[in-house]
Amino acid sequence: MNQSPKLDAFDTHTRIPRVGTGVGRAHGKIILFGEHAVVYGAPAIAFPVHVLPVIANASIISGESYIESELYKGPAGLAPDRLAPVNAAIDAALDAAAPGLGARVSIYSDIPHERGLGSSAAVSSAIILAITRAAGMELTHEERFNLTQTAERVAHGRPSGMDAHAVNADSVIEFQKPFVDALAVGAPFHFIIADSGVKGSTRQAVESVRRLRETKPELATSHINELGDIARRAAGYFASGDAQSMGRAMWRAHKLLREIGVSSRELDNLVSAARRAGALGAKLTGGGIGGCIVALAASWDDANRVHRSLLQAGAKNAWVTSLEPTK
Repeated sequence: MNQSPKLDAFDTHTRIPRVGTGVGRAHGKIILFGEHAVVYGAPAIAFPVHVLPVIANASIISGESYIESELYKGPAGLAPDRLAPVNAAIDAALDAAAPGLGARVSIYSDIPHERGLGSSAAVSSAIILAITRAAGMELTHEERFNLTQTAERVAHGRPSGMDAHAVNADSVIEFQKPFVDALAVGAPFHFIIADSGVKGSTRQAVESVRRLRETKPELATSHINELGDIARRAAGYFASGDAQSMGRAMWRAHKLLREIGVSSRELDNLVSAARRAGALGAKLTGGGIGGCIVALAASWDDANRVHRSLLQAGAKNAWVTSLEPTK
């Protein structure tokens, strides 16, 4: 997105962006339903994971941009390929708010990388917000989304836009491109997220489903259509606080995702461990192949029990998060 910075972001005499510091925040996300189906026009349901925050600090500088992160510290131009989305976010933000200048960016993220939890989108969004604020520019929601999508295209090829919306959402959202709606929540929902320890690849998984649609069109189409139908019904489960129906839908969605080839042995093992621990439902989340699962429990105490069981079953890490009723 190339646009001229807003006039109030500049010193009106010199036309140079006001140099300061800026802070940007975002968080992880869970795609509860609609993975892969969303690529083909179906809705998807996602919710924020505030226990996995990202914070970026930025200052505007002359010369080359500089990155400080857990993965890399040094000039942006020498960053490893895996940080290409970070560089894309820095460049997009500077083009919008401080063309011709650089940025010094520090990134702090609790989201595990390449696990389907929105790491690339959250980091990009936080960076974009930090840099534009450092230049004295406040973005609209649409501007922030569009700039984040610029970086997401580097990370994922043809992103649906779900992650770019979800990492900034404050509530459960339903996304059906290009529309985003906040969903009502009628009762508390207690979720457990467990990391398989295996890197996921949204790009690889999406390509795998595309090939399945060519080689087995009837199977792929029926499964994708049902995944979309499950996502549509989930909005009603949230509104009514129906955790039992939500859980049954999660078991079914995982079976469908496994049958279209985007699960893995590690993910299936964690889903089975969640079932043995008494979860109401569990499924993979995100692109699949690796990454994480999400499980649903009937209470906070049950969620903590499932959490312990998933760690004992081999999860690299696990987190408990709750969605409270909307007012």
